Amino acid sequence: MILLSFDTEEFELPREHGVEISLEEGMKVSVYGTNKILDILQQNKVKATFFCTGNFAEHAPEVIERIKAEGHEIACHGVDHWVPKADDVFRSKEIVERVSGVKTYGYRQPRMFPVSDEDIEKAGYTYNSSLNPAFIPGRYMHLTTPRTWFMCNHVMEIPASVSPWFRIPLFWLSLHNFPEKFYYWLVNRVLKHDGYFVTYFHPWEFFHLKEHPEYKAPFIIKNHSGDELAGRLDRFIKMLKGKGYEFITYHEFVNRQSK
Repeated sequence: MILLSFDTEEFELPREHGVEISLEEGMKVSVYGTNKILDILQQNKVKATFFCTGNFAEHAPEVIERIKAEGHEIACHGVDHWVPKADDVFRSKEIVERVSGVKTYGYRQPRMFPVSDEDIEKAGYTYNSSLNPAFIPGRYMHLTTPRTWFMCNHVMEIPASVSPWFRIPLFWLSLHNFPEKFYYWLVNRVLKHDGYFVTYFHPWEFFHLKEHPEYKAPFIIKNHSGDELAGRLDRFIKMLKGKGYEFITYHEFVNRQSK
């Protein structure tokens, strides 16, 4: 089973490098990228989960409608990606459900940072995907956390997939920078070991970042971004479909494990 997801947020990466960017410009970048992603998924006839911020939902309701109309799951990803607040777990659910008109079952904290398990359950979510159990100095130092799904009271925790032994991250940056065949090999190792694979990307990765030096995006992010990443994602999906793997939403995954 393949759990493919996208953190559908306003583009605010330049702020991490001291560059101010307006919400309007950030939304333009992310709306472009989200539509590129939806085109790829539609062409390949696969479903995914879109973790949406309240900002994105309120400023791009037409994109939220397309996500819903094409059969993908809509989940929550905080409110303002740059300035997360303690009550975002609740506010995000209210905003995204109001804009989309559908019930949300899952949450992912911006930047995969820690979030209150108690609040997740209190808000009514059935799963939380806010853990990257990788070893990435300066970002994630999760050498002892579970690397496969587990229950936290009544909420299923769904960590992003990492390689079984050295916890090599297999998220968005990996597809940008690893040779594709090596990335495929690692993913297939996870599938054989765990029986499923969890990964995530962002819409702004599919924007032509190389043409915008003013954003000061690091090389590892600009590398194979835009149309190049769209091609890599398309080939990756086709490889997995060719091996007979099924693409399901996170909510479907939770339902299957609870049977």
